[in-house]
Amino acid sequence: MDSAPALETVYQAVYSLYNNSNPSDSGKASSWLEELQKSVYAWKIADEMLQQKRDIESCYFAAQTMRTKIQSSFHELPAEAHTSLRDSLMDHISQINENTNTAIVTQLCLAMAALTIQMTSWHKPVVDLINRYGGRSNSLWPLLEILTVLPEEVKSRSLRLGTTRREQVMVELKATADTVAEFLKMCLKDGSENILVRVTIFRCFTSWITVGAIPLRVIPTSDIVAYVFQVLGDHQAGSLLHESAADCLCVILQALQDDVTINRDNNCELSAQQYQQLQMCLFTNVVDLEQPYHLSVVHEDMEKSINYCRIFTELAETFIDTIIDGSMDGKQHYAIRILDLVLMCLGHHDYEVAQITFHLWYRLSEAIYQRNSEDLNIVFRPQFQRLIAALCRHCQMEPDHLGLVEEGGGGEEFADFRKRVSELVKDVVFVVGSSNCFRQMFNSLTGGPGPQGLPVPTPTWDTIEAALFIMQAVAKNILPEESDIVPQVVEAILKLPENTHIAVRHISILLLGELCEWIEDHHLWLEPILNTLLACLNQKGLGNAAASALLSICTVCPHRMAPHFNVLLQIARSFDNLNLSVEASIKLLKGVSLILARLPKDEIGPAMKQLCWYQAMPLYQLIQSKPPVERGTKTDPAIWLDRLAAIFRHTNPKIEDENAPHPCQMVITEMWPILSNVCTQYQHDPRLMERVCRCLRFAVRCVGKHSAHLLEPLVEQIVQLYATHQHSSFLYLGSILVDEYATDLDCVTGLLNMLEAFVGPTFTILQETDGLKNHPDTVDDLFRLCDRFLQRAPVPFLRSSIIGSIIDCALMACSLDHRDANASVMKFFYDLIHTASCFEKSSDFTIRQQLVREILAEKGQTLVIRLLHASVFSLPAYMASDVADVLLELNSTNRQSFSKWLEEAIKSMPLQNPDGSPTATNEELVQLHNTIISADASKPVATALKIFARYYR
Repeated sequence: MDSAPALETVYQAVYSLYNNSNPSDSGKASSWLEELQKSVYAWKIADEMLQQKRDIESCYFAAQTMRTKIQSSFHELPAEAHTSLRDSLMDHISQINENTNTAIVTQLCLAMAALTIQMTSWHKPVVDLINRYGGRSNSLWPLLEILTVLPEEVKSRSLRLGTTRREQVMVELKATADTVAEFLKMCLKDGSENILVRVTIFRCFTSWITVGAIPLRVIPTSDIVAYVFQVLGDHQAGSLLHESAADCLCVILQALQDDVTINRDNNCELSAQQYQQLQMCLFTNVVDLEQPYHLSVVHEDMEKSINYCRIFTELAETFIDTIIDGSMDGKQHYAIRILDLVLMCLGHHDYEVAQITFHLWYRLSEAIYQRNSEDLNIVFRPQFQRLIAALCRHCQMEPDHLGLVEEGGGGEEFADFRKRVSELVKDVVFVVGSSNCFRQMFNSLTGGPGPQGLPVPTPTWDTIEAALFIMQAVAKNILPEESDIVPQVVEAILKLPENTHIAVRHISILLLGELCEWIEDHHLWLEPILNTLLACLNQKGLGNAAASALLSICTVCPHRMAPHFNVLLQIARSFDNLNLSVEASIKLLKGVSLILARLPKDEIGPAMKQLCWYQAMPLYQLIQSKPPVERGTKTDPAIWLDRLAAIFRHTNPKIEDENAPHPCQMVITEMWPILSNVCTQYQHDPRLMERVCRCLRFAVRCVGKHSAHLLEPLVEQIVQLYATHQHSSFLYLGSILVDEYATDLDCVTGLLNMLEAFVGPTFTILQETDGLKNHPDTVDDLFRLCDRFLQRAPVPFLRSSIIGSIIDCALMACSLDHRDANASVMKFFYDLIHTASCFEKSSDFTIRQQLVREILAEKGQTLVIRLLHASVFSLPAYMASDVADVLLELNSTNRQSFSKWLEEAIKSMPLQNPDGSPTATNEELVQLHNTIISADASKPVATALKIFARYYR
C-alpha cells in the first residue's frame, strides 16, 4: 500500500467485510484490509477508529489491527513513539465498560500485554497498570484481563523475542508477584458479584502460577486459593466459576508435580518442610470435595463431575511418588485414599469421566513397575482390581444393541474408548496378575464371588461380552501352565449356541486368537478350536475376527498347525466363495504361508506353487482379457498382487545350506513372467505399479540371491518402464535389489548402470518448477536407493560419474518440507559422512575416507549453509532432529572444518526479516555456534535449531 487510505474508505471496507451478502465483494474487502494491516499506515488508522467508536465491527477491526501490529510489527515504530502508543492504548482501555464487546476487550488487552513485554523503556508496567486502573471499578475487568494474558504472552512464540528479553520480563513479573497477589486479594474482598470479574481473578492467578511468577509457598495462606476451595465446595456455584476454580487448582497441582521433578535436581523453590505443608494443605482440602462430587452426580451436573474428577486425578498424580515410597514396607500410605476418590469417579455412569483418569493409572503402574516389588504389587492390587472391574462395566454395550460394537450411532467413539481401555488393561494388569484378572472376569460370568466376596448377579449378554473383552486384553499374558479357568472359558466358547448375540461370538473368536500361546501348550484343544474358527469364516460379521484369530494361532503354533495345512490350502482356494473382506483374506494367506514355511523341505515348493497359482491364474486371465479395472472387484489386479505379496513375504523356510537350491526358487521363477506382464500391461497406473513392485520386492527377499537369474531381466524392464513412466516405486524396488546384490562384485556395475539410467529421468522431473515439492515420493525413493549404495557398495558409488549430481540434488532437497522425503535426504547425508568413520578395519576404509573428504572439501560449506537455512526458513520444528544428526556427524568427523563452515553459515543469515523486524542478536548467534560445536548428542543441537528458527518466523 503506497499511501494512507481515507478513513471513510476503511470504514466502507469493514462494513463490506461483515455485511456484504456477495461473497466476492466480501472477499475483496478482506484482502484489502489485510494489506492495510500490513502497512505502516495501520497504526494511525486503528488509533483513530478506536477513538471514534462508530460501531462494534470497526472497533473490533481496529483493536485486532492494534494487537497484530504490536505483536508482529513493533519494529516499525521508532523508540520515541513507544510512550505515545502506550498512553493512547491506555486511554482506549480506560473507556472500556461492562457493555463493551468481550472480543474487543481481549484484543486490546493482548495488545497492551505485547507492548508491555517489548517496550524495554517501561520499567514497572504491572505496578503502573494497577495504579492506573486498580481503583476504578469499571476498569477492573480489563486490568484483570491484561494481568491474565501478560504471563501467557511471555511464553508465547507469537512475539519475536530473544531468550534474554523473556528472562528479563520473567524477573520483572516475579518481582511484582506480591503486588499482583495483593491486588487480586483486594478484588475478592471488594465483594463484587460480577461473575466475569471473579472468573478472571481465578484465570489471572492461574496464569501467574503457570509461568512460576507466583511462588508455590504462598498457596496455603492465599485468600485466592481459599476462595477456590469455597467455590468448589458449593454445588450451586455457576458452571463458569466452578470450571475456572477447578482449572486453577489443577494448575497448582501440576506446578507442584513440576517442583517435585526439579527437586530431584536439588533446584526446587520449596524446602522439604514447605513442600510437606503444601501437600497436606492440598490433600485435606481436596479430600473434602468428596461430598460435593456426590451432589454433582445426584443433580446430574456432568460438567462439575468432570471438574472434580480432574482435581482428584491431578492430586493423585502429584502424590504418586509419596504414596509409593510410603508403601514400600508393605503398609498403605495414608494418601492412598486419593485413589479411592479416583475410583469413585470411575463409578460415574459416563465413560467420559473415566477417561480422565487413564493417564494416572499409566503413571502409577509405571512407577510400581520400576520399583519391581511384589510387596508393592500386593499393596496396590485391590485398587487395580477395582479399576479393571469399573472399566469392564464401562465397556458394556447397550442391552438393546443388535450388531457389533462399531455399528450403530456413536459406535466409533465407543469403540475407540474400548480400544483405549484394552491398552490400559494390558499395561496395568501385571499388578493384579493376568491369571487373577482372568479369574476375576470369569467369576463375573459364572456368578462366583466378586471382588469383595459378594455374589455376582446372573450375567446378561452385554456383561458377558464386556468380561470377554477384558479377558481378551490380557489373554496373551496367561501363563501356559494355567489349567483351571482357561479350559472352562474355551469350552464355553466352543459350545456357544448359534443364536448367541453376534457381539459375544465376535469377541469370543478374538479371545481364542489371543490365547494362541496357551493353545501351543495345550495342543489337544487345537483341532476343536480350528474347526470353530473355520466354521466362522463364512459367517457375516465373524469372518474378519476368525481370520485374525487363525493368523495369531498360525504365527505362534506353526508346527502344531502343519498337519492342518491342506485344510487351510483348500480354504485359500475358495476365498471367493467365502464372505471375507480383502483384509481377512490377506490375514489368512499370511497364516497359511507361515505354516507352509514349516513343512518338510520337499513339500514346500509344490505347496507354495498351488497357493501362488490360486492368485496368479486370475491375474493371467486379466492380462489376457484386459477388462476395465474396477477397484475392489475381481477385475482389480491389486487384489491378486497383494495376496501374492503376502505369500512371498511370509514364506520364510529355514535354510541350512545356502548353496543348495532354495525350495521357493522355482515358484518365484514361474511367477516372474506373469508379474512382468502385469508391469507391461498396467505400466500407466502408478497404484498398480506400486503393488507389483511391492510383490517383486518380497519375491526377491523370499529367495535372496537365488533370484540372481532374474536380476538382469528385472533391471532391464524397470529401467525401460521408468524412462517412460517415472513411478517412484521402481526406485524403491531398485533399492531392494541393491540391498540384496550390491555386495556381489559381479552385480555392482549393472546396479550402478541401473542407478545412472534412473537419474536422468528423475532429475528431469525434479528440475521442473516446484519439482521437488510435487514429487516427494521420488525424492524419498531416490535417496533411499542412493543410501543403499552407501551401505552396500560405498567405494564404487562414491567413484561413480553421477555422485556429484546426486549430492547437488540432495543439497537442493534439504529444504523440502516433506517428512519422509527429507528424512531420506538427511539419512543419505548422515551415512555419506559416516562412511568415512565406520568399519575402520575394512580393507577399503582409507579409500572411503579419502573420497568422502574430497566431497566435503568441495560441498561441506554449502551443505552446512543449506542445513541451517532449511531448519530456519523451511522445515517444521519436528524435523530439526534429522538435521541435527547430520550436523553432529559433521562435527565428529572434522570439528575444525565444521566450526568454520558453521560460522560462515551463521554469518550468511539475514540481519532483518522480510518485514524489517530484527532477527537474532550477535550474542544469540554466538550461542548457537557454541551449542552446536560443543554438543555430544543430537538433542541439544535440535533444541538450539528450534530456538534459533523462532527469530526468523
